[in-house]
Amino acid sequence: MNHGLVVIPTYNEIENIEAIIRAVFSLDTPFHILVVDDNSPDKTYLKVEELQHEFPDSLFLENRKSKSGLGTAYVHGFKWGLSKGYNYLFEMDADFSHNPQDLIKLYNACAQEGAYMAIGSRYSKGVNVVNWPLSRVLLSYFASIYVKFITGMKIHDATAGFICYKREVLESINLSKIKFVGYAFQIEMKYRTYCKGFKIVEVPIIFTDRTKGESKMSNAIIKEAVFGVISLRIKRLFNRL
Repeated sequence: MNHGLVVIPTYNEIENIEAIIRAVFSLDTPFHILVVDDNSPDKTYLKVEELQHEFPDSLFLENRKSKSGLGTAYVHGFKWGLSKGYNYLFEMDADFSHNPQDLIKLYNACAQEGAYMAIGSRYSKGVNVVNWPLSRVLLSYFASIYVKFITGMKIHDATAGFICYKREVLESINLSKIKFVGYAFQIEMKYRTYCKGFKIVEVPIIFTDRTKGESKMSNAIIKEAVFGVISLRIKRLFNRL
């Protein structure tokens, strides 16, 4: 199976989910979608179930029992996708902060240009963020500088969450070891890929903040990222990553 699988974690995304699904399926390059829903109180998963009647062979749903964090949702989705034989697996948000059209750029970077991880990067060509307050832009931008300093990775957007992986990357990583949930999850996946020696490229994108629904950002996620990076570096130094 050569289709790309787009993994979309959801929690209370009823305002966005149908539109994002239809946008992905309207692309010239065919992708499949797996929605990993954490039993959303707004019943996001019911809308996905409804749409499955229209897209029975390309739209899939995993409905988890409770809210367990972004990182665990992606790990769940990756394991599902690998078991089904997908060669390219994607991370993408449900809220249109990631433009579905850019999936094609990420796919081409891996399928045609030799990358094993393609990152939809907000900072590889300046700062390409729309509708974020300056404080949020600065937090994200300097977080990547901090990660670069601690880890040595030459990546401009270490906290990016719009990514294409070749299956070989995910097969080489012990996904069961990954416990981080937010920014730290995104950093850890890149760092583990980097430490394995896989080719990583950054594909410039324009990131647009959500217009519907609520952000899942919290102080706990920021704290996890700050201390998680140090933890990853220490594990690497002692060959325990």
